[in-house]
Amino acid sequence: MMPVIGAIAIGYLLGSIPFGLLLTRAAGLGDVRKIGSGSIGTTNVLRTGSKALAALTLVLDIAKGSAAPLITAKWGADPMLAAAGAAVLGHMFPVWLGFRGGKGVATALGVLIVVAWPVALVAALLWLAMALLFRYSSFAGLVAAVVAPAYAGFVVDGERAFLVAAMALAIIVRHHQNIRRLIAGTESRISFGKN
Repeated sequence: MMPVIGAIAIGYLLGSIPFGLLLTRAAGLGDVRKIGSGSIGTTNVLRTGSKALAALTLVLDIAKGSAAPLITAKWGADPMLAAAGAAVLGHMFPVWLGFRGGKGVATALGVLIVVAWPVALVAALLWLAMALLFRYSSFAGLVAAVVAPAYAGFVVDGERAFLVAAMALAIIVRHHQNIRRLIAGTESRISFGKN
């Protein structure tokens, strides 16, 4: 159990690094939690008007999701998967920010790249297609979260498929406010054009 406990701690601490908040503060843009949805993730960083910072946030949030299972893989499959799940929870509920973090989509993608790359590929392509078509980041993330576990059931083992399903459920739950706004027609759209 000690490797699993240690892996959970490593994964959670990595996942809880609030790159979106750190980057926007370093750039002099203030507290990203005080604008838009109040999230620390890529989409809300995009609302500061800086596509460069949003892109960097995306890369770093994906990287921390990948780092957790990569670092702990040497301890075995169970610690690796435990660290992977903990990284997503760390992003969603960082202790440093009163357990109010991001939605977990980018960090979960980082995890999938390492533990189930075919699922990561399908989820990323599906997110991109939905985002380009409908211009709602939240909707794109929700569609990817619904499809990923179903696809995982065909291409990865049971333990990895369970992790994918657990991450997807957590992502859907974290999007509860977005779901209400989507239904009400008040959800903010994203733009891929120039500032």
